Amino acid sequence: MDIASQLVDAAKRLSAICDSAISTIEKKTIVCHATNPLDYAWQHHRQYLTKWGARGGKTILLGMNPGPWGMAQSGVPFGSTNMAKTFLQIEPHSLKTPHNAHPKRPIEGLGLERQEVSGERLWGLMKQHYGTAENTFDNIFVVNHCPLLLLGESGKNLTPDKLPSNIMKPILDACDQYLLEVVDILQADRIIGIGKYAEARARKALSAGKVGKGISNDGREIHISTCWHPSPASPLANKNGSADWRANVIAALTEEY
Repeated sequence: MDIASQLVDAAKRLSAICDSAISTIEKKTIVCHATNPLDYAWQHHRQYLTKWGARGGKTILLGMNPGPWGMAQSGVPFGSTNMAKTFLQIEPHSLKTPHNAHPKRPIEGLGLERQEVSGERLWGLMKQHYGTAENTFDNIFVVNHCPLLLLGESGKNLTPDKLPSNIMKPILDACDQYLLEVVDILQADRIIGIGKYAEARARKALSAGKVGKGISNDGREIHISTCWHPSPASPLANKNGSADWRANVIAALTEEY
């Protein structure tokens, strides 16, 4: 089976596990609306995997989970709709808002005008650094650890680390296994966690401890490091017009390992 097909199958398996956990998350945590872009935005996510997953990039940039204005709309990790359409060349499809979606966060798909700042920053920097999408994915691939959009009653975006560990552990363990699958499929040799949480999940999944390299399923050593998250809620990402953030990410990408 080719690389793209393997990535598609792995994403489908993770999606099914996450779907089965949604009702429990909504009943037993502060999450009022848990939705899965790998379902309702699958036509977009599948394009991302098949168009860019097999170009040979050996560095995985690992995010946490979708935001309401990014992957929740585009089906692409950090996928601001502008970057998804222009830089990543995702062709728009009509998406159906899930029945349990937050009423203040309807799914508009790639037609959404509001842009996710994190996605604009991350993919904008990849474009600046690598030049083209083709050259970008010859070097890197971006993956979210968990595919679920998790929203509170007010519509606030919630991250998995803020939820009860006893409820989230089975889902996050499945996400760890998905990461291991992607590492093996891509034959990746490095993971850069976008933020400390993503780095910690990578270290757990690959049994790396707090420092040192992790081990893939097929026994290869995987270098694990981190870079700052591009969120506008992060002072580090906003400092000096985000110039410091850009320098931090480039330093992580160009680090010898």
